[in-house]
Amino acid sequence: MTPILETQNLCKYYGSGENLVKAVDHIDLQIAQGEYVAIVGKSGSGKSTLLHLLGALDNPTSGEIWVDGKNIAALSGEELTALRRRKIGFIFQAFNLIPSLNVWENIVLPIGLDGKRADEEFVRDILRTLDLEERTSALPNTLSGGQQQRTAIARAIAAKPSIILADEPTGNLDTKNGDEVISLLKLSAKKYGQTLVVITHNEDIAQMADRTITLEDGRLI
Repeated sequence: MTPILETQNLCKYYGSGENLVKAVDHIDLQIAQGEYVAIVGKSGSGKSTLLHLLGALDNPTSGEIWVDGKNIAALSGEELTALRRRKIGFIFQAFNLIPSLNVWENIVLPIGLDGKRADEEFVRDILRTLDLEERTSALPNTLSGGQQQRTAIARAIAAKPSIILADEPTGNLDTKNGDEVISLLKLSAKKYGQTLVVITHNEDIAQMADRTITLEDGRLI
């Protein structure tokens, strides 16, 4: 199988000399289409840096990143922006919802920014899957933490990306809501054939993955 995400000798360094930090250090990684991968490791191990590199949110010091067969180093700024909008859905610990927009508007906003019309039936199916059907007109400040995170998940899925990257998606939630969100995220990714890469400190969430990758000091172990 051709991997949908691949890195070759990937490095991201900060500083120099005695202050050199090897946040990501010579990582070779392959992730297949439809796979659910958990990335675990202590704070400062390089997990978030790796996720940002995979999502083309940051540039590597050296090495290569391939997304769906494309070497992203060869892409222009505009092409990278298009790749992120069309191929990758992001979910962050901070929900990053726009306070003045309701649930529906938050979900379809990235699609509109890409100059496209939302597939309304597809979005409604996501809302049913994530139990948000009754909250489409609600503003973020009227939602529970679990509902806000489910809205962020819906936004990530709605543009039909091939890949979903989630950085501690349950970090702001209690155990019950966290487990529920991960179950729904996994269900959604499976239902829509998406690759799911999740950074987590939660052992239970890691155990739900098809594969767990452990980072230590920027290296795979």
